[in-house]
Amino acid sequence: MEQPHDLHQRQHTGQDQGDPSGGAAPATSPATLKRVTFAGFAGTVVEWFDFAIYGFMAPIIATTFFQSESAVVGLLQTFAVFAVAFALRPLGGAFFGMLGDKIGRKRVLIITVIIMSASTAAIGLLPGYEAIGIWAALLLTVARCAQGFSAGGEYAGAVTYVIEHAPAHQRARWGSAMPTATFFAFAMAALLSYLLAAGLSEQAMNDWGWRIPFLLAAPLGLIAFWIRRRLAESPMFQEVSEAGTEAAEHAPLRRTLSEQGRPMFILGGYISLTALSFYIFSTYMTTFLREVVGLDAASVLFSNVIALVCAAVMAPIMGVICDRIGRRNTMLISAILLILTAVPGYLIAANETFAGALVGQLMIMLGAVMANVVTAVLLTEVFPTKVRYTASAVTYNLSYAIFGGTAPFVATWLIDATGLPYAPAIYLSVIAIGSFCAALLLPETRGRALGIGTDEGVITAGGKTRSV
Repeated sequence: MEQPHDLHQRQHTGQDQGDPSGGAAPATSPATLKRVTFAGFAGTVVEWFDFAIYGFMAPIIATTFFQSESAVVGLLQTFAVFAVAFALRPLGGAFFGMLGDKIGRKRVLIITVIIMSASTAAIGLLPGYEAIGIWAALLLTVARCAQGFSAGGEYAGAVTYVIEHAPAHQRARWGSAMPTATFFAFAMAALLSYLLAAGLSEQAMNDWGWRIPFLLAAPLGLIAFWIRRRLAESPMFQEVSEAGTEAAEHAPLRRTLSEQGRPMFILGGYISLTALSFYIFSTYMTTFLREVVGLDAASVLFSNVIALVCAAVMAPIMGVICDRIGRRNTMLISAILLILTAVPGYLIAANETFAGALVGQLMIMLGAVMANVVTAVLLTEVFPTKVRYTASAVTYNLSYAIFGGTAPFVATWLIDATGLPYAPAIYLSVIAIGSFCAALLLPETRGRALGIGTDEGVITAGGKTRSV
């Protein structure tokens, strides 16, 4: 029987010799890989559609659940609840990550989509401030926390599940299905919001129309549940489970943080850009165009739909590029793109025209898509199988909690405090500079064997890899 150490050596031998399949053991048939990718894609679409709709309905939620004479204060309260949900994501990531490393990726991904769908549908049923007072805001916060807890285990798990099936030379290509699903989910949410805003009167939209997207979570969640429950477990997780007691025993969170703390910290430094660029582009931009620029809701949402659809189309292309040029080059280019386009993009978007709004979003979109695609594959390649779900989920969600969840709140506050409509773009540029520096410390992981232990190498200064 092949021992874990021999397996480790075989994987690295395959990688060193340039074996394109090295690190994807055991081999997965093309048909299975397509089914797995579709399941990950479908579930992620449902999960992030549920999470996204809150951002698109933020102005209405502000007046429905909060009592304030100031529109800015109402938005800040709404985005504060948005940020609170993100505070639960690292906890959800740690909980579901350890569970996924213990009982498998598939089972956890079924649980997360059920929790997300139920909590989203609950928001659609909540009475407003006029009916139950402060309890409306409290119940909204509870539902959003449940969403955040669920989301903490979703994305990293879906990425891990798909990429653990993929061949080493095409990991970014197949892994790009998850960023594609995320952008597509936001596009769906924006499109539905646009159709409702265009088809309903303002009074009807404020009274009951905004609830429709939230209530759709129930049937969509059932569909995702049905798709995911029919799949088998990740082959690499099965390999770990069958490799022996020492290899299969899951490392506790404290040990994971101790052994993987350095790569988690540096990768988190880069993911801060992924998180901020995504939410500045996909969520806050609609609020900026409506509340600051003054464009009508229908034009704003329609321009956002186009930009998000373009992002979904670009993600697989970026995946192929990432496999060609490598992870580090992709990270560096994404940071440079966002440094160069953030401020001009916001200035163009602020010219009070539909065309300007669209062009400004498309400029920021390129760097945001590239960052999201390379992040998806790095979450799997940087960490060993034994602790991959835990380490990647904690790293990803902690960065998103700090920089993604706070993005709309900070952006709204910066504009109000400085009077500069492009203040959020300056903030994005500063984070992009820091992420560029973090990318220089990350090793090139393209084609790297995905080992089963916790000794597969960590990040050192200069981007080299050494043993833990």
